[in-house]
Amino acid sequence: MTPDASLRRSDNLRGAGLMMLSMAAFTLNDTAIKALGDSVPLAQAIFLRGVMSTALIYLAARHIGAIRLNLPRRDWALIVLRSLADLGATFLFLAALMRMPLANLTAILQALPLTVALAAALVFGEPLGWRRLAAIAIGFVGVMLIVRPGPGGFDIHALYALGAVGFVTIRDLAARRLSPAAPSMTVALVGAAVIMLASGLLAAMQGWQPVGRTDLGLLALAAVFIFAGYLASVMTMRVGEIGLVAPFRYTGLIWALVLGWLVFGDWPTPLTLFGAAIVVATGLFTLLRERALARQAR
Repeated sequence: MTPDASLRRSDNLRGAGLMMLSMAAFTLNDTAIKALGDSVPLAQAIFLRGVMSTALIYLAARHIGAIRLNLPRRDWALIVLRSLADLGATFLFLAALMRMPLANLTAILQALPLTVALAAALVFGEPLGWRRLAAIAIGFVGVMLIVRPGPGGFDIHALYALGAVGFVTIRDLAARRLSPAAPSMTVALVGAAVIMLASGLLAAMQGWQPVGRTDLGLLALAAVFIFAGYLASVMTMRVGEIGLVAPFRYTGLIWALVLGWLVFGDWPTPLTLFGAAIVVATGLFTLLRERALARQAR
């Protein structure tokens, strides 16, 4: 093995480890928030977590000199769009999280590579061959197996989850169009600040509720986990080949299955697990196909 090949392999292993770490941290954040239950109003919980996570992101960004505000107007427009989409995704995701099993909600979110690929083709005209188009269609069948509308139609919380997927798709498309001049930490800081301010305003309108020490501890854990998840995900994009590292994002579903069972006693039905397997398989195919096409283009 040549030194360059050995170095690439080492970077890919580090990237895979960081991706798994970020997925674990994000799922632990979800677990801490879900454990709050109804003891803290949703807007207030998002605000308190936001204060702590925004402070952590600011300190980290300032430490590494990654705060840059003199960005082009186009980048600021995309950052605002991304932040508003992140705000919508946060509220819908957490509203669904409070009423849905953790693994079911996480499985629905695994459709993101499919929705981003489809939206990029529709909005930006990015090429989308028949193989990936077929994978997207099959993947959406898997999502329907997870959601499973009953005789009365969709459960409202499943609709929240699907809405969160839509907002995250918009967020990711906006991020893809940012120029290299926009540091990732600056983008994350603005997004966290927007969520914090919007949720704080809503919490003030609804009326402030006292927060116990246990609940405050859970919110502090959530803030630390979401910060760690974001930091690891940023580092992931700078280490290793994205095509090899990205599939490890699906380890988040394993964490959700384990934590949902251990903490909340939830275990998905066989049909839900089958739907999740379809979504993961089609998402992996889409990622690997994109990597193969990129290699052919080079």
